[in-house]
Amino acid sequence: MRKVDLDLILSKLLEAHPRVSDINFTVGRPCQVAADGFLHPVDIGLKTSTLTGKQTEELALALIADNRRLLIDLFKHGSCDFSYHLPHGPRFRVNIFSQRGLYSLVLRKLEQHVPSIEDMNLPECFKLMAREKNGIIFFTGATGSGKTTSLAAILHEINKIEAVHVITLEDPIEYVHEPIKATFNQRELGKDFDTFANGLRAALRQAPHVILVGEIRDRETMEIALNAAETGHLVFTTLHTVNAGHTINRILGMFSIDEERQIRYRLADALKWVVSQRLLPKIEGGRVAIFEIMQNNIRIKDSIINGESEGKTFYEIIEAGQAYHMQTFDQNIIEIFKQGLITEDTALAYCTSRSRVRRGIDAVKSLKGEETSDIDVEGLSIDLDYKVK
Repeated sequence: MRKVDLDLILSKLLEAHPRVSDINFTVGRPCQVAADGFLHPVDIGLKTSTLTGKQTEELALALIADNRRLLIDLFKHGSCDFSYHLPHGPRFRVNIFSQRGLYSLVLRKLEQHVPSIEDMNLPECFKLMAREKNGIIFFTGATGSGKTTSLAAILHEINKIEAVHVITLEDPIEYVHEPIKATFNQRELGKDFDTFANGLRAALRQAPHVILVGEIRDRETMEIALNAAETGHLVFTTLHTVNAGHTINRILGMFSIDEERQIRYRLADALKWVVSQRLLPKIEGGRVAIFEIMQNNIRIKDSIINGESEGKTFYEIIEAGQAYHMQTFDQNIIEIFKQGLITEDTALAYCTSRSRVRRGIDAVKSLKGEETSDIDVEGLSIDLDYKVK
């Protein structure tokens, strides 16, 4: 397949929906785009209604072109990651992988404009994160929940206010930061360094003030990241965890039992913030981001060092920590329900504690003068003939 034909196919798919986030090529299915969290089939005029193995292989080879490293990764490991750029169009983060001996492709559309905290309507405490001087900040959540976009907004804030050296280690580079006050060196896995651990180890010799590690995948990278945070650097990174409490447990789980006590103390000192993200479907279409935000304080440090206990769980500390810019997912869900952005069913489907969110929703409904129960009160009556034997 010629590059011009590939670019034409991608352009047609992007035009198929106003809010395309991903493009999906899977054998036995039509070409699909993901928008608002769901897949939509798109007819682009192919000879077959569904994709064949030959077609997905041609698409894969056209995207890889003559990159030997990517071909080796695909044949040896079963998948490969890289970026692709449409002429005069958007960039994509591409993953090609083998399934049942056939190739599937997923292309994540990358925004060309670096967002700001104001543009994204992100919590004000993100500006406090941008002003931190050292320590480690984790952004967590499922793939596609917006972690990279939030981090790009914080780096943009740093770029506006600080003349510092920022090194990013990414897989692949998603947002290109043009220098305002800060100096950026953006490195891509596979092109500029071979592993996150080696890239991070090298970064410590490159006089950075701020380091972004695209993802911590193993114990070695976590160890170096903590060391960087302890030696005066500000480190941003991501993990695939569902909330702040699970993030702490995931970090501790990377180390052996013999190392756990020492790691608890190191993490308690180095940690600054944990931000977990989810995307919820909005009533009028599109999605809205919700956040669980945990800032390290005396109570959090105590729970990291000694573990959670009755009345000292991370959830309970975050819930009571609004004065420290903290919030749980459930508190954020109730707030956006109050704003009329999501339905009650969505709020209950994505919450952590259904009972807490149910009480919050009932309180919102009560303030609006709406019924807070679906029980048919008018149909109820007292059974006057009932007698206890």
